[in-house]
Order: sequence, then structure tokens, then C-alpha cells
Amino acid sequence: MSRARASKGRIVPREAGAAPLDIVIGIMAFLAALALGASLLAERASLSWQAGLADRLTVQILPPERGSAAPMLDAETEAVLAILRRTDGIAYAAPVSREESLALVKPWLGADALVAELPLPRLIDAKIIPGMSVNVPQLARELKAAAPHSLLDDHSHWAGRLKGLADGVRYSAYAILLLIAVATTATVSFATRAGLEAHHDIVELLHQMGATAGFIARAFERHYFVSTVLASLVGAIVAAALFLAAGGLEFAGFEAVPFLPPLSLNANELVWLAAVPAVSGLIAWATARLSVLAALRRIY
Repeated sequence: MSRARASKGRIVPREAGAAPLDIVIGIMAFLAALALGASLLAERASLSWQAGLADRLTVQILPPERGSAAPMLDAETEAVLAILRRTDGIAYAAPVSREESLALVKPWLGADALVAELPLPRLIDAKIIPGMSVNVPQLARELKAAAPHSLLDDHSHWAGRLKGLADGVRYSAYAILLLIAVATTATVSFATRAGLEAHHDIVELLHQMGATAGFIARAFERHYFVSTVLASLVGAIVAAALFLAAGGLEFAGFEAVPFLPPLSLNANELVWLAAVPAVSGLIAWATARLSVLAALRRIY
């Protein structure tokens, strides 16, 4: 009686062994949501890195291999600052304190007493006025003439490498999404053909009653569309909960990895995960319809 009530209003009843199919689709949706979230994180990180490095210049003044470093470093620092501050397009230039320099190397070398004694180079941070350009090669030559131990870095090399890394992550995520879409198509196609075979008597009866192939296909496509959307929705919700939990790791005492973006998605990015069940449902709908129509053409 309960099974009859459950099947009420359905031309194609839900099979007793449909749970494994739902689990497979839910897992694939979970993986697709993770891949989509990773692509969003990589895009955000790329924009953040480029914004942080854009319009910035850094000058290093390397300590000498021999002799007293402090007088030379002080003299060359003042010479570099003088050149930077009179250069057109430079908004400001200021030396980086030793405490800030030690904080930069702390993620790799630690913060013990031995590290504090290292002969770190002097760093000067400069910002370019937005919308203006600076002739970096010419500026580097001027700095080299006034301060032989100076090195000018406009961060273009690192910005390019970071962008390439982020693009690699994004394109890998897109490839994973494509593979999951193909796997979902194959899974629904197999399940549709198996369901068509299992309900052959119902299909035969509908055909004898004059039902068109499109009518029969609509019964199957609705069945698999609803099942796929519900299973995918569960997988996407679990992935969203995982991203939200990653955002709370710092509050639980876990330190973030230096120079890596937070692994949590904000509200605007979480909305994109809703595309996973939507696209999965469309794939299931199209696959079921095409599979049923192709099978009915062979049978009848």
C-alpha cells in the first residue's frame, strides 16, 4: 500500500534499488562543487595578488660580503630614497623596518635568535601613482649608479608566475568539471536504459494505448531530472558546508598558510554552487530524453 501511494502520480515508479544511483550522483555533485569552489578561490587569489603587486616597486640593498654593513647600507638607503622621491610618478617611498623584514621571512625561517642575527638586505617600498607609469629600466640604472648594491624589482615576474599558478588551478578545475559532466551523462544514460528495460511492460502498455515516444520520454526525463536535482543538491550543500567550515579554522586556533588565500567562500561565491544541481538536472533531463527516444526508435 505504501509503495502504491509513493508511486501515485508517476508513470515510471521509483525503483527499489535507486539509492546507489542517488549516492553516485550526490558524490559527483560534491566533487563538482569542490572543483567549482576551487576555481572561484583561484580567481579571487589571482585578483588579490595582482592588486597587491600592481603599482608597487621594491628596492633591495644587499649587505656587503665583508666589512661593516651598517654605514654602507645607511648611505645607499638615503641615496635610493632621494632618487625615488624625486622621480615622476612615484607617490611615496619609505624604508621597511627590520621588524617588518623579519616578519616577511618568519614563515620560512622562523623567529629564533639566530634568524634575528642574519644580515638581511634593506628594503624600500615605493608606490606608483595610479594611472602613471615609470620607466623601470632607466630608474634601475639610476639607482645602480647611486647605490651599487641596490636591486629594483617591479614584481612583474612574480605577478606573472602567480597569475599562471592561479590560471593552472582554474583550468584544472574546469577540466574536472567537464569530466564530472561526462560521468554524470554516462551514469544517467545507463540508468535510463536500465529503467526502460525494467519497466518494459509499462512502456509496452503505453505504446499500445497510443502514447507517443515524446510522452514516454517525458515520463522518464522528469523522473531522472527530479532524482538528480535532489541528489546533487545534497552534494552541493555538503560542499558548501565544508567551505564554511574551512573559514572557521582560524577561529579554532589553526593558522592560515602564509601567502595562500583563505579556503572559505564568501556569500557571493557560495551562490555559484547552486549551479551544480541546476546543471546536473539539465544534463540528466537531456540525457534521459535522448536515451529513451533512441531506445524507442530501435524497439518500435
